[in-house]
This record gives sequence, C-alpha cells and structure tokens, in this order.
Amino acid sequence: MPVVNFVTYDGVNTEVTVESGTNLMQAALNNGIDSIIAECGGACSCATCHCYIDDAWFDKVGQAEEMEQEMISYALNPEANSRLSCQVVVTEDMDGLIIKLPENQY
Repeated sequence: MPVVNFVTYDGVNTEVTVESGTNLMQAALNNGIDSIIAECGGACSCATCHCYIDDAWFDKVGQAEEMEQEMISYALNPEANSRLSCQVVVTEDMDGLIIKLPENQY
C-alpha cells in the first residue's frame, strides 16, 4: 500500500499507509489529520478538504477537473498546486506522495 505524507503548515509530517483507490480526504479522516475538515463528506461542494500537492508530485496526481477548479476558487489561499483531497484518488504509483496542508480551511 502506498505511503502518503501529510505535512501541516508548520512542517509537522504525518506518514500514513493508504489503500489504493482511497481518496486523500478519506485517508486523512481515517488517520486523524485535523487539517482536513471535509464538511460535505467528499461531494466536491465545500472546499474544506483543500490541500496543496507537492510540486514534485503534481504531474503524477494531475490537474483538477472543471467543477473542482471552481470549488478551489472558494478555498483560502488557493495556489497553482491546490487540489481538493476528496477528488484525488491514491494509486500504487503515488507511494511517497507529499500533501501540504493549509493553516485554515476557512
């Protein structure tokens, strides 16, 4: 199973093992990552699971679809590498993935 690194805004890294096919939001919730709130439960309608994909991994994770891009525009401090964690599904080739978490979701 792939390992994903969730890094808080102040640099604390939490390494978790994630079953392939699980989205990053669910992986964060399953492992007590408090920076992912996920108010809508993964419906891509709230942006409270906003995260930043480490630049080294962005091509592997890919770009957001149009609906997700629109929701990201409502997140605090969106960046070019912003994604909604509910929309990123972990695959075997994402072993070592680094996800940076915002200071606040709202």
